[in-house]
Amino acid sequence: HIASKGDAIASLKTADAPAAAAAEEEEDEDDIDLFGSDEEEDAEAERIKAERLAAYQAKKAAKGPGPAAKSMITFEIKPWEADTDLDELEKLVKAIEMDGLIWGQRGQKIPIAYGICKLQINATVEDAKVSTDDLTDQIMEFEDFVQSVDIAAFMKL
Repeated sequence: HIASKGDAIASLKTADAPAAAAAEEEEDEDDIDLFGSDEEEDAEAERIKAERLAAYQAKKAAKGPGPAAKSMITFEIKPWEADTDLDELEKLVKAIEMDGLIWGQRGQKIPIAYGICKLQINATVEDAKVSTDDLTDQIMEFEDFVQSVDIAAFMKL
């Protein structure tokens, strides 16, 4: 059965067939450019983007600085012993002065256990000027009075 179709098969296998197929395939590839970019459109888009960014920066600079970002922090200061004078500790803590730091009016004594109370005190700070880590470290420097310092609340104003 296959032998009878030998002439038809031989005519299909000519030397011109692969070259013709390759030429047709190359022609198809030229028509479709999947990853090509239109350089003219890209340059125009970049120019418009740069103009808009410059206009935004100019508008932002014209406004000037906004109000300072502030936070209210509640510190819990735990003493070493029950007989630690929390009033004296409060005076020491409020003696810490930094630019952008305002202490609350009065600290609170909150009982923990076995007669030990902790001192809870509020402070308002400007975020750009005062670091909470620095402030906590300065409170911890009162080693005779302070066992630990925790931030109980931190609110952005």
